[in-house]
Amino acid sequence: MKKIIAFILALSFMLVLPVSTNALSLDDGIDALKEEFIFGEGPEENGFSIDYRYFSPVGENDKTKYPLVVWLHGLGDGSKDGVQVNKSEIAFWASDEFQSRFKNSGGAFVIAARSREEIGHTWTNEMVEPLRAAIDDFIINHKENIDVKRIYIGGYSMGGKMTLKMAVAYPEMFAAIFPICPAWSPDAEALEYIKNTPVWLTSSKRDPLVNFYFAVNPAWEKLREISEMPENLRFSQLTKVCYATGEKTPSSHHAWFSVNYDMFTTENTDYHYMTTIDATGEEITLTYPDGMISWLSSFKSDYDGKPIDGMGNLDNISSTDNMIALMSLAEFFGTLFEAIISVFSF
Repeated sequence: MKKIIAFILALSFMLVLPVSTNALSLDDGIDALKEEFIFGEGPEENGFSIDYRYFSPVGENDKTKYPLVVWLHGLGDGSKDGVQVNKSEIAFWASDEFQSRFKNSGGAFVIAARSREEIGHTWTNEMVEPLRAAIDDFIINHKENIDVKRIYIGGYSMGGKMTLKMAVAYPEMFAAIFPICPAWSPDAEALEYIKNTPVWLTSSKRDPLVNFYFAVNPAWEKLREISEMPENLRFSQLTKVCYATGEKTPSSHHAWFSVNYDMFTTENTDYHYMTTIDATGEEITLTYPDGMISWLSSFKSDYDGKPIDGMGNLDNISSTDNMIALMSLAEFFGTLFEAIISVFSF
C-alpha cells in the first residue's frame, strides 16, 4: 500500500503541481550567473555517485579560505546535468552582492549537487554516502581555499529531507543547516543528533505537498524542545509564496525562492508574506542586508575535514525514510486536494 501511495504522490508532483518551474529572471544577470557554475562529479560509493555544478569564488593567486555551501534540489529537478541550477535561483548566491554578504571571506563556494534522476536515483538513504563522498572529494580538490569549519547545507523538498539526513548522519561536518519545506519529519530520536546544530527552517503554511501542520511544524516543535542552543534556531513561515519581485509562484510549495534571494525582496525590504520566529516564539526582524547568508556565515564548527566512511548516525536510528508514512490515507488525499485547490487560490 505504501508503494501505491508513494506512486500517487510522485504523480501529483508531476501532473498536479510541478515541484518547481523556471523562475522569472529578476534581472538580466541570472542567466550569466548560472553559466558560472562548473560541472563536477563525485567518486562512486557503494555503486552510486552524484554529479554537481559548482561556483568558485577563488581569484588568481588567491589564498583566502572560503566557506562551502551545499545546495540540494527537490524531486524532478535532478533529471539531467544543470537542471538543479536552472530550476532554482541559487545562482544569485554567486552574484557579487550576495557573495559579499559572507562574513570574514567576502565569498563562498556553492555546490548544487544532483541525484541522477534520469537513472532512477533520488535523495534516498542510498545517496547519503555518495553525497558525503562527493563533498569530501571536493574539499580535497580545493583544500587550499576551503574553510572546513564553515560548511553549510540546505535544500528544498526532497533536498530539504536530504539536508536533514546529512545533518543527522554527520552533525560534526556542518556549521549550520537550512532545510526548506523538507519532505521528512524527523522524530526526537533523529533530532537528538542535531540539537546543537544551528537550523533555519523555511516553509509555507499552505504547502500542498509537504504539509506544514502534519510534517514541518511538528519537527520544529520537537527540535525546540530538545535544542541546547535555542538562540540558534529560526523558522520562516510564509502565508503566501511569491518570488522576490512579489509575483506569485506557480505553487505554494515553492518556498525556496525566498531563500534564493536571501530573505529580502528585490526592493531590499521584508520578504513578502513571511514571518520569522526563533525557538522562543519571538518574531525576528531581519535587517537588510543581514539575511540567511549573514546568519549562516556567522557559525563555525570544530570539523577537521577528515573523510568519514559509512552512514554515520543514520545507522543508529529507526526513523522511516518515507515521507508518506507521516500521513494517514485520508490525510494524504486531503493534502492532494489542497494541491489542486491551490492552483486557483490566488
